This record gives sequence, structure tokens and C-alpha cells, in this order.
Amino acid sequence: MKRTLALGGVAAGLLATALVSQPASADSDVSSDPLANGTAAYNVAAFWLGNQAENLVAATPYNVETTVVAKHVSTGGPAADSKPGVIPAIGDEKKSTSTSKNVNLPKSTGKVFFTVPDGSDADTKPDARWCSATSIQSTYRNLVATAGHCVYDTVTNKTTLDQWVFVPGYYQGKVPWGLYVGKQAFTHYDFDVYEDGDRDYAFVTVYNGIKYVPRPGEASTPFVPSTNDADWREVSKAVYDNPGIWKNFKKEENGKYFLRKFTDAGRLGDNVGGQGLAYNQKLGKATFVFGYPSGSHPDGNYAYSGKTLKWSYGKTFAASAASRKAEELIGIKSSFTGQGSLGSSWLAGYKNTRRLGYLNGVTSAVSDTDGNNRIDTSVSPYFDGETYGVYSAAKNIWSGSIA
Repeated sequence: MKRTLALGGVAAGLLATALVSQPASADSDVSSDPLANGTAAYNVAAFWLGNQAENLVAATPYNVETTVVAKHVSTGGPAADSKPGVIPAIGDEKKSTSTSKNVNLPKSTGKVFFTVPDGSDADTKPDARWCSATSIQSTYRNLVATAGHCVYDTVTNKTTLDQWVFVPGYYQGKVPWGLYVGKQAFTHYDFDVYEDGDRDYAFVTVYNGIKYVPRPGEASTPFVPSTNDADWREVSKAVYDNPGIWKNFKKEENGKYFLRKFTDAGRLGDNVGGQGLAYNQKLGKATFVFGYPSGSHPDGNYAYSGKTLKWSYGKTFAASAASRKAEELIGIKSSFTGQGSLGSSWLAGYKNTRRLGYLNGVTSAVSDTDGNNRIDTSVSPYFDGETYGVYSAAKNIWSGSIA
């Protein structure tokens, strides 16, 4: 499903500077939903990592609500609801002034994978999809930021998308820093209930990463079974019989039932860092966008494969999309096509050598503004004090391990 939207934008302003007082936010502005707990979280990991990660490899980019029809306007735009502020990135609490001519891609960016109800092929199984996302600063270094509709199911209104995981640095079935199962999702109440495009962002807590460490004599392909008894844990028959667990992740011996243990890869932020957060910023600031664009331009040209992390660069400007109930968006000139780039991180003040900056937006849609059948603009919700309120509700929640 895709929606056609009307869009407008105008450039203005500069990024506000120092960290200032943080705005208050009413609890009623925040919606929270559990994603996976206990054995369910294990089942999610098994779904993606079983059979040499075949479901990760087969996943396709999410293409819901990606393309907008755009025109520029000369007035209007988002307004700050309190003083501007920033939260420093993990490892960047102390300022750095070093520079570099090359664009060094952040380790914090990756793909979120999930399943959606079937509807695009002949079978009846859920379809595997992915968006872009990034690790962000939090107390327990376990938080991911992405577009709201890469977490909440705006098609069937089923609340959250299923089997949600984050894989930083993902490439063709490889999980270089581990796979992180989503635990709890936070979004603005107006997006969760009304699908308000001005609030199309989400923050998700994730469990510690999991990975496979081959033992002597084992193949190096991901997550194969182990012959070492220490790598298995006993479970009840009811857990063992769960059809969501890949068959080679479980075994029966002497009337007892076992599941293969995962190896704990540690906390997300400890492994790949986490970007800071900026809110209530002025427009016109030079910003990097990092994501995994895929799919074609309207003219059929496939500029991106979605396999590797890409970047674009520009200055933010005001935008709107009335048909999405979005009157206070920001835009940036970018050739990123919509499929795959949903959830891409917009980083202001990006420090190239440290690969850190301030998250100041997430791609919620793309646009062909001049009508030449080539995507030239990405749009994001404007991050304000209410965004900070949703982030604050998520940033202090502990997750733990499923290994």
C-alpha cells in the first residue's frame, strides 16, 4: 500500500547551539507497546537466524507510505515548542574538533527487520521486510530510533509489526555486531492512535545482541547447532513444541527437551555507539542522512540496491503533507529512493572522524519535487519537545539478555 501526499517546503534558519534546559512532556503524549518477552524473544531470534539466516537474506524493503507528490511554498513551517537542546552521543560527551575530508559511515546505522501480514505472494506466511534505523544514546545503551511506521502497523492497525529486530552494519546475512531483538516500542500518542505524520518516529529498546561463536570443528556459517552440551538449555515440552522455533535450534534426548543457547554479544551502544539527539532546532543546518535506499525512481531507474549503507547531504527546510495530517515536517534534498530509506537517520553536527552527531530527524517519506520522475527530496517529522518526551520515556528502560 502507498499513499500519495501533497508536500511543500522552504529553507530558513541555523541550528541552535548549546545544550539547554529540557522540556517537560505529559505522559499522555507517549504510547508504549511490548514487542517480545521471554521465550517469545528467543523465537524471534530463531526466526531470523535459523537455517543460515535465510529470512534475513530473503527480506525485502518496506514500501508502505513512501512516496509524496511535492511542491514548494514560501511560508510556514515547524515551530519550536520550547528551548532548543541536544543530548550528546555515546562516547562524545567530551567535545572533539578534529576534521576529515572523507565521509566515514557510522557503525550505529543498520536495518530493522520485521514481518507483515501476507499479501504480496502466493503463500500464506508473513512477509519479511526491512527499514533503516540507528542506535541512539540511552542510559542502558539499548535504544534504536526509526520511523514510526517501521514499528507500528499503519496498514492493518495491528499496533506493532511482528518479529522486530535491529542489525547494525547488516550485509547479506551477516550480523557483524550481533542481532538485537526489540523489547518495547515507544511512539507519540498521536501517531499510535491517529497516524499523525508529524509524529512518525519511534524509539525501541532492544535486548543485548546475540551472535554465534563457532566451536572447534563446527562450520563457520551462522548459528548452526552445537554438539557441546553446555550450549543447550532444558525447556518444557510446550516451549519445545512452539512452531516458531527453527527445528535445528532444538533437540530431544532421553525424554528431555532442549533449545540451543545464544551467545550474548553485549549491549548495542557498547558495540556500535549511539548517536545524540537534537530537538527544537532552527532550519537550514547542513545535515547528513544515512540509510539503505532501495527500489527505483518513478522513471524506473534503480540507483540503489539497498545492500550497503549510503549517505546524502544537504540543508533542512520546512515542509508539509496535509494528506498525512503532517503540517510541520522538515525536508532535505536527497536522491534516496523511498524503499529501504524509511527510518534513515538525519545527523546534524556530524563529526566525521568520530562518526557521531545529533539525530535531528528520521526519513518518513521521499518526493519528486520538480516532476522529472526522479526522487530529489526526503522528509522527516520535526523533532521538538514532544519528541524529546517520547525519547525520555524510552531512554531509561533496561532490557537485559536473551542468550
